[in-house]
Amino acid sequence: MNKVILTGRLTADPELRQTQSGVASCRFTVAVNRKFADKSTGERQADFITCVAWRQTAEFVSRYFSKGKMIALEGELRNNNYKDRTHPDVTHYNTEILVDNVEFCGGKNDSGSSGPAPSQPQQQAAPQQPTANDSMSYGNLSDFEEILSDGDVPF
Repeated sequence: MNKVILTGRLTADPELRQTQSGVASCRFTVAVNRKFADKSTGERQADFITCVAWRQTAEFVSRYFSKGKMIALEGELRNNNYKDRTHPDVTHYNTEILVDNVEFCGGKNDSGSSGPAPSQPQQQAAPQQPTANDSMSYGNLSDFEEILSDGDVPF
Protein backbone atom coordinates (compact mmCIF):
# COMPACT_ATOMS: atom_id res chain seq x y z
CA MET A 1 0.00 0.00 0.00
CA ASN A 2 1.32 3.43 -0.94
CA LYS A 3 -0.35 6.09 1.22
CA VAL A 4 1.08 9.36 2.53
CA ILE A 5 -0.58 11.77 4.96
CA LEU A 6 1.07 15.15 5.58
CA THR A 7 0.30 18.23 7.61
CA GLY A 8 2.36 21.35 7.06
CA ARG A 9 2.51 24.88 5.66
CA LEU A 10 2.65 25.96 2.04
CA THR A 11 5.99 27.57 1.21
CA ALA A 12 4.57 29.65 -1.66
CA ASP A 13 1.27 30.44 -3.32
CA PRO A 14 0.18 27.48 -5.45
CA GLU A 15 -0.01 28.19 -9.16
CA LEU A 16 -2.76 26.62 -11.25
CA ARG A 17 -1.71 25.45 -14.71
CA GLN A 18 -3.54 23.77 -17.56
CA THR A 19 -2.29 21.03 -19.84
CA GLN A 20 -2.75 21.47 -23.60
CA SER A 21 -5.90 19.37 -23.33
CA GLY A 22 -7.29 21.65 -20.56
CA VAL A 23 -6.65 19.48 -17.48
CA ALA A 24 -5.86 21.56 -14.37
CA SER A 25 -2.70 20.84 -12.39
CA CYS A 26 -1.10 22.48 -9.41
CA ARG A 27 2.42 21.97 -8.01
CA PHE A 28 3.26 23.25 -4.52
CA THR A 29 5.70 22.61 -1.69
CA VAL A 30 4.71 21.84 1.89
CA ALA A 31 7.07 22.43 4.83
CA VAL A 32 6.58 19.65 7.38
CA ASN A 33 8.22 19.99 10.80
CA ARG A 34 10.19 17.05 12.05
CA LYS A 35 9.10 15.44 15.30
CA PHE A 36 12.14 16.32 17.39
CA ALA A 37 14.32 19.39 17.76
CA ASP A 38 18.06 19.40 17.02
CA LYS A 39 19.89 18.64 20.28
CA SER A 40 22.73 21.10 19.63
CA THR A 41 20.66 24.12 18.53
CA GLY A 42 17.23 23.36 19.95
CA GLU A 43 15.63 24.25 16.61
CA ARG A 44 13.13 22.07 14.82
CA GLN A 45 14.05 21.15 11.29
CA ALA A 46 11.58 20.86 8.46
CA ASP A 47 11.33 18.77 5.32
CA PHE A 48 10.17 20.49 2.15
CA ILE A 49 8.00 18.11 0.16
CA THR A 50 6.88 18.70 -3.41
CA CYS A 51 3.22 17.89 -4.06
CA VAL A 52 1.21 17.70 -7.29
CA ALA A 53 -2.58 17.87 -7.54
CA TRP A 54 -4.74 17.37 -10.63
CA ARG A 55 -8.21 18.36 -11.82
CA GLN A 56 -10.70 19.51 -9.11
CA THR A 57 -8.15 19.02 -6.33
CA ALA A 58 -5.72 21.34 -8.14
CA GLU A 59 -8.42 23.98 -8.58
CA PHE A 60 -9.40 23.68 -4.90
CA VAL A 61 -5.80 24.10 -3.68
CA SER A 62 -5.13 27.10 -5.90
CA ARG A 63 -8.39 28.80 -4.90
CA TYR A 64 -8.37 28.31 -1.11
CA PHE A 65 -4.72 27.98 -0.05
CA SER A 66 -1.85 30.45 -0.07
CA LYS A 67 1.67 30.84 1.26
CA GLY A 68 1.94 30.08 4.99
CA LYS A 69 -1.48 28.40 5.29
CA MET A 70 -1.72 25.06 7.05
CA ILE A 71 -2.76 22.17 4.84
CA ALA A 72 -3.50 18.49 5.46
CA LEU A 73 -3.21 16.20 2.48
CA GLU A 74 -3.40 12.56 1.53
CA GLY A 75 -1.80 10.98 -1.51
CA GLU A 76 0.74 8.59 -2.99
CA LEU A 77 4.53 8.76 -3.00
CA ARG A 78 5.90 8.87 -6.54
CA ASN A 79 9.53 8.40 -7.62
CA ASN A 80 10.32 9.77 -11.06
CA ASN A 81 13.49 9.79 -13.13
CA TYR A 82 14.44 11.15 -16.52
CA LYS A 83 17.52 11.54 -18.73
CA ASP A 84 19.03 14.97 -19.11
CA ARG A 85 18.57 16.24 -22.69
CA THR A 86 21.89 18.03 -22.81
CA HIS A 87 23.87 15.29 -21.04
CA PRO A 88 22.54 11.83 -22.01
CA ASP A 89 24.65 10.09 -19.37
CA VAL A 90 22.98 12.06 -16.52
CA THR A 91 19.76 10.79 -14.93
CA HIS A 92 17.71 13.08 -12.66
CA TYR A 93 15.63 11.64 -9.81
CA ASN A 94 12.83 13.31 -7.90
CA THR A 95 10.25 12.26 -5.33
CA GLU A 96 6.86 13.93 -4.99
CA ILE A 97 3.42 13.35 -3.54
CA LEU A 98 0.53 12.78 -5.96
CA VAL A 99 -2.29 14.41 -3.96
CA ASP A 100 -5.67 12.67 -3.73
CA ASN A 101 -7.40 14.63 -0.91
CA VAL A 102 -6.81 18.01 0.70
CA GLU A 103 -8.28 19.42 3.90
CA PHE A 104 -8.09 22.67 5.81
CA CYS A 105 -5.94 22.50 8.90
CA GLY A 106 -5.53 25.06 11.68
CA GLY A 107 -7.69 28.09 12.37
CA LYS A 108 -9.60 30.22 9.88
CA ASN A 109 -7.13 33.11 10.12
CA ASP A 110 -4.06 30.92 10.61
CA SER A 111 -1.42 32.37 8.28
CA GLY A 112 1.75 31.18 9.95
CA SER A 113 2.82 34.65 10.99
CA SER A 114 4.38 35.12 14.38
CA GLY A 115 2.36 38.26 15.08
CA PRO A 116 -0.08 38.67 17.94
CA ALA A 117 -2.92 36.21 18.13
CA PRO A 118 -6.40 37.53 17.40
CA SER A 119 -8.27 38.67 20.48
CA GLN A 120 -10.70 36.18 21.96
CA PRO A 121 -14.25 37.33 22.74
CA GLN A 122 -14.99 37.54 26.43
CA GLN A 123 -17.47 35.12 27.91
CA GLN A 124 -20.76 36.78 28.73
CA ALA A 125 -21.97 34.35 31.37
CA ALA A 126 -20.44 31.51 33.29
CA PRO A 127 -21.79 28.06 32.47
CA GLN A 128 -24.46 26.80 34.82
CA GLN A 129 -23.33 24.28 37.40
CA PRO A 130 -25.62 21.36 38.24
CA THR A 131 -27.34 21.58 41.58
CA ALA A 132 -26.94 18.95 44.27
CA ASN A 133 -30.42 17.52 43.52
CA ASP A 134 -29.98 17.45 39.74
CA SER A 135 -27.51 15.04 38.16
CA MET A 136 -27.45 16.97 34.85
CA SER A 137 -28.21 20.52 33.82
CA TYR A 138 -29.78 20.94 30.38
CA GLY A 139 -29.96 24.71 30.30
CA ASN A 140 -32.81 26.51 28.53
CA LEU A 141 -34.84 24.07 26.38
CA SER A 142 -37.60 26.54 25.41
CA ASP A 143 -36.31 26.77 21.79
CA PHE A 144 -36.90 23.06 21.22
CA GLU A 145 -40.18 21.43 20.32
CA GLU A 146 -41.21 18.03 21.67
CA ILE A 147 -41.90 15.60 18.85
CA LEU A 148 -44.33 12.80 19.56
CA SER A 149 -43.86 9.77 17.35
CA ASP A 150 -44.79 6.11 17.18
CA GLY A 151 -41.15 5.10 17.70
CA ASP A 152 -40.22 4.60 14.04
CA VAL A 153 -36.91 5.97 12.87
CA PRO A 154 -37.61 8.79 10.35
CA PHE A 155 -35.03 7.58 7.81
